[in-house]
Amino acid sequence: MSKKQVWVFIENTSKGIADVSKELLSKGKDLAETLQGEVCAIHLGYNIKASAQELFDLHCDKVYSIDHKELKDFRALPYTTNIVNAIKKYSPYIVLFGASFTGRELGPRIASAVKCGLTADCTELKIGDFDSKPDKKVYQDLLLQIRPAFGGNIIATIVNPLMHPQMATVRQGVMKMREPLKKGSGKGEVITIEAEIKNEDLVLEVIEKIQEEKKVDLTGAQIVVAGGMGVGGKENFELIKELAQVLGGEVGATRAVVDAGWIHKDHQVGQTGTTVRPKLYIACGISGSIQHMAGMQESKQIISINTDANAPAMSIAHYKIVGDLKKIIPMMIKAYKEKA
Repeated sequence: MSKKQVWVFIENTSKGIADVSKELLSKGKDLAETLQGEVCAIHLGYNIKASAQELFDLHCDKVYSIDHKELKDFRALPYTTNIVNAIKKYSPYIVLFGASFTGRELGPRIASAVKCGLTADCTELKIGDFDSKPDKKVYQDLLLQIRPAFGGNIIATIVNPLMHPQMATVRQGVMKMREPLKKGSGKGEVITIEAEIKNEDLVLEVIEKIQEEKKVDLTGAQIVVAGGMGVGGKENFELIKELAQVLGGEVGATRAVVDAGWIHKDHQVGQTGTTVRPKLYIACGISGSIQHMAGMQESKQIISINTDANAPAMSIAHYKIVGDLKKIIPMMIKAYKEKA
């Protein structure tokens, strides 16, 4: 009996393999080990042979490589055709995509073509059993696809017991990356698949690519200073920005603050925003909803500033400061500048 395979779609960027793909390979390895199977990359592009070794160093067991000049730039139609062909031929058990613009466009097309389910924007993945009460049957070793629902107010677990492969898109930053193997030491198998290029799939032509770097990099930030509704208003949020600038960090915010229009959604931390794991997270005026704490609780050091000593965010903080942030933050800024 062949091993169950967990496939990860490898997304290409101007800097190489996308971070979300690297994160999914780590999670895919965890899932594959539970299934006693293999984690495999499905990689499309042009002149991508050299990237196989990097994928092996990222704990990949097999690389399904589809190399063609017409696949150099992402276009939904040719990518869909070739991935669907590969899925039908090799029958993976699970297929994962990053919840990026690329993954969100590609995933539904492929799920529709192979007639399987797709869960979007997952924040956790596990292998487990499902007891189907209507037909009194227990389905074993299913992919438990976990994601926030109803505006983040509940956490839903979704399973696809009857339709395979089981497919999901996963948010960047929510899966912890394994330490890569020593460069060049990873071992695996490359399976070359001949590309199918149909004229009807080339109706879209890439004339020019214009890429703009993200202005907010919460995922990669080592220091995040975040504000909640306890900040008191948009004008007071300037204190949060000033402290972040002084410390060389990024500005974060709760969903309530974003909804109030105090700051752009790119700064939102939590299950409905970005998951962060900085060395230092300073929570200012944040009471600590479950959804927000799920997005920052793995920070190495957490400082919570709040007038309420019993706020939920205080319970997970390593250092707690009870008081008015409008007085405390200027003192922190002054002390840091004097020390610097």
